[in-house]
Amino acid sequence: MATKTLKSINPATQEIVGELPVSSKEEVERKVLLARKALVSWRKTPIKTRAGHLKKLIKLLKKNKEEIAVLVTSEMGKPLTQSRDDVDWEIGYLEYYTSEGVKALQAEKLEKKNKIGYEIVYEPWGVVAAIAPWNFPMSMVSSGISPSILAGNTVVFKPSEYTSLSQKMFVDLLNKTGLPKGVLDIVIGDGSVGRELCDQDVDFIWFTGSTPVGQEIYEKAADKFIKVSLELGGSDPAIVLGDVNPEQIVNDIYWGRFLNCGQVCSSIKRLFVHKSIFRDVVSGLVSKLDSVRVGNPFESGVEIGPLVTEQQLKKLVKQVNRSVKMGAGVEIGGGRPASSNLKKGNYYMPTILTGVTLDMPVMTEEVFGPVLPVIPFAKIEEAVEMANETQWGLSGYVFTSDVKKGREIASQLNCGSVGINTDALYEPFCPIGGAKMSGIGKEYGVHGIREFAQMKLLAVRS
Repeated sequence: MATKTLKSINPATQEIVGELPVSSKEEVERKVLLARKALVSWRKTPIKTRAGHLKKLIKLLKKNKEEIAVLVTSEMGKPLTQSRDDVDWEIGYLEYYTSEGVKALQAEKLEKKNKIGYEIVYEPWGVVAAIAPWNFPMSMVSSGISPSILAGNTVVFKPSEYTSLSQKMFVDLLNKTGLPKGVLDIVIGDGSVGRELCDQDVDFIWFTGSTPVGQEIYEKAADKFIKVSLELGGSDPAIVLGDVNPEQIVNDIYWGRFLNCGQVCSSIKRLFVHKSIFRDVVSGLVSKLDSVRVGNPFESGVEIGPLVTEQQLKKLVKQVNRSVKMGAGVEIGGGRPASSNLKKGNYYMPTILTGVTLDMPVMTEEVFGPVLPVIPFAKIEEAVEMANETQWGLSGYVFTSDVKKGREIASQLNCGSVGINTDALYEPFCPIGGAKMSGIGKEYGVHGIREFAQMKLLAVRS
């Protein structure tokens, strides 16, 4: 019987980038068993030794940066400059893990009372099933693996079916640092392989992806009564007050929405602008998008490439078309590019919509693509109410010249992170996580690293 393979498709050309054999149920079971056996000695390995593997990985990522970036762009369509950034960003996170991460997992002394010393120690959960998305291939593969093995866990990792080649390369490089057999392994396939992995004897499930899949994983974890970390969907609002200079915020809003072709969980997906500057902001965004180059992600100067899959493109087209039929107006974009050179790719022109109402698909659904609906408001209370009218709560943004007022608004937004006059929320030291249907747990920073470790209290009478 022929082995089933998973093909990686270039979203700009529809050509096959490469293929990998799909993991069978027996292979998944075997690799989880290997991880269980490796855990016995790996959890006892000194944390500085574990961190040493990540330090070696940093060198390998720097050495192979261009090859990785080219593979990422080939698989998911991210402009090559952004793929290089993806590698650089992850190197920064790894440097944080190997310094502050090591400190975060050291024993923490509390008080001493009645000759009893109290302290907290951080121990691994055990075998981790890690399932990653495709939109930031290097960042996502590392987020599920690096802090986990640093904390002493063993990991069986399933990459996205759309970026398996590049994410497998990360796993291969980390294993080249001399990790003991079974500490880190990989299984290949679509969601069915992910389900099979979650059904195995694992102690922790790490997942970043859609809310429906996260709910399914949460149910499986509940049956097992095991730990999860879930970073799920988002429909993040940005509120722009009338006291800002529209020209000064357009660039932040542009990158806050259109980076990675708008395929970012925490990007600005719903924009609320005070009516006094509404038209100025819209005009500024239209002018910005009119100058943006859409095209082959390998070409210099291209800022927006194709969407990752044809399925994702069709979903976006449907969301916009339905909203337009309901009365939304297209300020710019609103369809596929006219260039014949881009017909084969999953391209969609960057789009600004006005005349939008809260019941339209671009407001009620998560929009994963280069589309931004803009709605005017008269009072701050109205803007906050509209911003919170969503099932998700990943991030939020406020633009104002009055930082005190910005903080007040931030306190009213029901989400895990808020940027005031910035979209820069992701730094190695910043814990990220959502409210409502956007997930459970934190990633990054001291708090995120400790998610991968069990906290144990020790009381010692001397």
